[in-house]
Amino acid sequence: MNNTLAPTSHDGTLASAFTPIAPPHRLSVVVPMYNEADNVEPLCKRVHEALSDYPHPWELVLVDDGSSDGTPAELDRASRHYGPHVRVVSLMRNFKQTAAMQAGVDAARGDVIVTMDGDLQNDPIDIPRLVARLLNENLDLVAGWRKNRKDAMIMRKIPSRIANRLIARITGVKLNDYGCSLKAFRASVIKNVRLYGEMHRFIPAWLAMVTTPRRIAEEAVSHHARQFGQSKYGISRTFRVIIDLISVFFFMRYRARPGHFFGGIGLGLGALGGLILAWLGALKLFTGAAIGGRPLLLLGFFLVIAAVQFLSTGVLAETLARIYFESGAAAQYRVRNPDEPNDQDAWHQPGQHPAA
Repeated sequence: MNNTLAPTSHDGTLASAFTPIAPPHRLSVVVPMYNEADNVEPLCKRVHEALSDYPHPWELVLVDDGSSDGTPAELDRASRHYGPHVRVVSLMRNFKQTAAMQAGVDAARGDVIVTMDGDLQNDPIDIPRLVARLLNENLDLVAGWRKNRKDAMIMRKIPSRIANRLIARITGVKLNDYGCSLKAFRASVIKNVRLYGEMHRFIPAWLAMVTTPRRIAEEAVSHHARQFGQSKYGISRTFRVIIDLISVFFFMRYRARPGHFFGGIGLGLGALGGLILAWLGALKLFTGAAIGGRPLLLLGFFLVIAAVQFLSTGVLAETLARIYFESGAAAQYRVRNPDEPNDQDAWHQPGQHPAA
């Protein structure tokens, strides 16, 4: 395999001893941004430095997630300065990171799609290495792993480690770092996954629904402390992760058969309630004991009623699942500028350099 020396990251360290050369492809780099005005220009500059000698066509898709600061103006200026391969997708309001990432993936035209944060904590210098591994090893996803994470221990690192282990245990997709936004996807696979709510951190789990976990890998990447702006995350994210994880577990196991989930609970409750009522009935019939004032009688009736409700919910869920799969899902965001360039235009070509 041919190799080329890797360039240095912006802190002066080598991203990798060697960066393998990937087979021909077109690359789309997707970056959701919200109130990151100070990071726009450094990000675009760093991406162009990292990909200046990239031997294949690439584009940079910047998604403005309804920013309320100077981010939109900075994005427009960057697009005019660097050229049409820097594309701006402006959402009509703040739809949150997951929807912004989905908008960028939908707008991307490359065979390979790389996602990353817009806060400069991810380093674009790692992109060629992730893409090369994705294509050379015939994978569908290569996720970044921030082994030397530059974040606060109490507020970020510890909750993240707990969440990563919990997610890996429940979903069965064994990764060390679910929260790293720097990921390389095969476009034909990621475009079959729809992201809702705050599910961007569970992309590997969602991807495992359409491909085998054997085609999902992890690669150590650089991580840097935030230089500009403020973090959009806090300790409350841990609680949201737990709630989202319940939804992921349900969809991974029972998305196509929700009646089995609710029906199983209903049958269990119904069986328990039926046994209680049968025992009380036998007690009344054979011994003549008074059972009308026993709390166990109320419990038996409540369990049977709950069983009927769960079974009914299962039937309704099966009906909704059929409607969902037959009609498709509605878009979860609205784009202000939906026009796309011609597929043959607006690509950064090998040997092309931005205007000074």
